[in-house]
Amino acid sequence: MKAISLVPHTTNVSIEEIGEPQIGSPYDIKIKVLQVGICGTDREEAEGGRADAPAGKHELVIGHEMFGQVVEIGSKVLSVKPGDYGLFTVRRGCGECEACRNNRSDLCYSGRYTERGIKEADGFQTEFVIDQEQYFIKVPEQIKHIGVLTEPMSVAAKAIDEAMIIQGARLKDILPAGNWLKGKKALVAGLGPIGLMAAFALRLQGANVMGLDIVDENSLRVQILKQIGGTYIDGRKVQTTDIDDNFGEADFVFEATGIAKLQIQLIDVLGVNGIYVATGIPAGDRPLTIAAGNMLQQLVLKNQVLLGSVNASIHHYKQAVEYLQAANENWPNEIGKVITEKIPYTQFREAFFIHDHEEIKVVIEWS
Repeated sequence: MKAISLVPHTTNVSIEEIGEPQIGSPYDIKIKVLQVGICGTDREEAEGGRADAPAGKHELVIGHEMFGQVVEIGSKVLSVKPGDYGLFTVRRGCGECEACRNNRSDLCYSGRYTERGIKEADGFQTEFVIDQEQYFIKVPEQIKHIGVLTEPMSVAAKAIDEAMIIQGARLKDILPAGNWLKGKKALVAGLGPIGLMAAFALRLQGANVMGLDIVDENSLRVQILKQIGGTYIDGRKVQTTDIDDNFGEADFVFEATGIAKLQIQLIDVLGVNGIYVATGIPAGDRPLTIAAGNMLQQLVLKNQVLLGSVNASIHHYKQAVEYLQAANENWPNEIGKVITEKIPYTQFREAFFIHDHEEIKVVIEWS
């Protein structure tokens, strides 16, 4: 069967012929891959960045944002049947630390986890994949057209869920129990796929969403934000440190840019008792000059929380499916528009190396 693979830390990406996987465990599920999303991690890998081949190999099959249909199951698989739609999660635990032993590899202590398509485990840019039932996430047929968005939505779901848990615990004597986000002001920085997934999820939670980016007002991502009830802030026209003066302080900041300078500046936007979750991973090692004293003074005097969030647990993948279902019910046209291009796997280079200015989520199709 065909697969897209690369030699890690090079730009050598190609379609290769590899053996089709076979069911080898009674708990295995075999999926025919239909679509695989492309994100910044994939492009970083294709440009020679972070990627590690499985032990004993010099090539890595890439791709981690997958969606497909079950074609075969092992004899002890109970919750899945052939014909079901779904996907496999990305990370596999180290098997050593308490987090991984409790099915929370997203919180791995040792760092010795693997990630399919990224770190020491082949990914999903191929015709068929096999993994175990415990890593399978079922997607209802009615949202199969957006099922490939489950993985990026899971990243947003985890960040939002953890913020709500923290705020619910520390403000339990002040606010009524329930949805802390309802009616709160939330700023989403970066309106790429994960930022837009966060915007959908936050609107579904009842938050008043502001979206920060540096694209034109009539661009697709801004139109999607507005159509779901969000407010756009053009970062070219409003200084980050002036956002609070112009739009008010944010109770919640969701950062999805990976731009270190902006990540620091966004602390200024955060309000009293607010929480800020960073999901972007800055590249490079250029030094920054910051007013650390003012920043730390604000964090202390305003009782603020800064949180980093990466990857997602099984629970958050399931939350992601629920968010996508709800988004499809409330804004069917808008959630579908997040997928801006579908490219046959034979033309994969277009997905990795050619970028349209209106691009949001590019998907490689295997069927």
